[in-house]
Amino acid sequence: MGGKEATMSSWSRERNQSPGGLNPHLSRTMFLLLLSVASAQGVPPDPTACLVFQSVNGTSIACKPPAEVPRRLPADTIHLAVEFFNFTRLPAGLLRGAPRLQELHLSSNRLHNLSAELLQPVPGLKVLDLTRNALSRLPPGLFRASAALHTLVLKENQLRALDASGLHGLTALRHLDLSGNQLRTLPAGLLANVPNLRVLDLSDNQLEALPSGFLRGPLCLERLHLEGNRLRALAEDLLAPQADLRYLFLSDNKLAKVAPDAFRGLRRLDMLDLSNNSLTSVPKGLWASLGRPTQNLQYGFDLSRNPWVCDGHLHDLFRWLVDNKEKMFFQNDTRCAGPEAFKGQTLLEVAESR
Repeated sequence: MGGKEATMSSWSRERNQSPGGLNPHLSRTMFLLLLSVASAQGVPPDPTACLVFQSVNGTSIACKPPAEVPRRLPADTIHLAVEFFNFTRLPAGLLRGAPRLQELHLSSNRLHNLSAELLQPVPGLKVLDLTRNALSRLPPGLFRASAALHTLVLKENQLRALDASGLHGLTALRHLDLSGNQLRTLPAGLLANVPNLRVLDLSDNQLEALPSGFLRGPLCLERLHLEGNRLRALAEDLLAPQADLRYLFLSDNKLAKVAPDAFRGLRRLDMLDLSNNSLTSVPKGLWASLGRPTQNLQYGFDLSRNPWVCDGHLHDLFRWLVDNKEKMFFQNDTRCAGPEAFKGQTLLEVAESR
């Protein structure tokens, strides 16, 4: 490493300063890999101490039970993982004295509340992972000093509602994961101040509808996860602001209606999943902008496990399926529920017989 060796050790309370750390661009997976390599090279793990990795860029610390979480972090700490402790609240002043922190992983605890001041000492934070806690709300102003944050993971908490201003301050945010919560509704302006958002994951919530204009704000959303909710209809204006959307996941909802212009303007869509919904038919013209050879749906589409009624109302879909059958997933599971003459046949079989 540029003439200086990285070193690995366990946390010592006496060590309040350290000379190195992980390259800030290394992922958490790489960090754990480095820990494993260091262990394999003969560094004996101390189960009562946090693991510390040092290199020329800063210090990275990983704490899991039964280790004792340090009361004071090295000033050059860039990566901190405090996971599986079942904390209901964080140790007071945990982040003080670590202004260079770039990644904070707090997954698999039992955090119920966060202080609105939690992130104030770490304005350069880029990644915040709060997976599998018990958060039911986010305090107002939590992200007001988090202009550098690009990844926010709040999956598998107990969030029931979010304020319209809940994401204010996150101008650099690119990845937002709110999956596995208890969200029933979302405010129209939630995404108004996250122009750089690329990935939005709202899967496995209890959403029955999304407000008009909800996706206005992000300038170039690429991936949208809405699977595992209770959506009943796909409105024509929902996706309109996101012409560059590439991946759209709508499986495992209760969709029975899709507006004729729902997909119009999606010029780069590569993947569409509408499986396991309540679709019996779709409006004429819905597919007009999709499936053009060499232009979109390069990674395929899935219409399986819907109760399709294979009558004249599906003529437009039949023609489209024949033209795009090589991109179709689970052809054998995409079958007619009616009328009786076609019940049990695959849509593609019926389409090709017309």
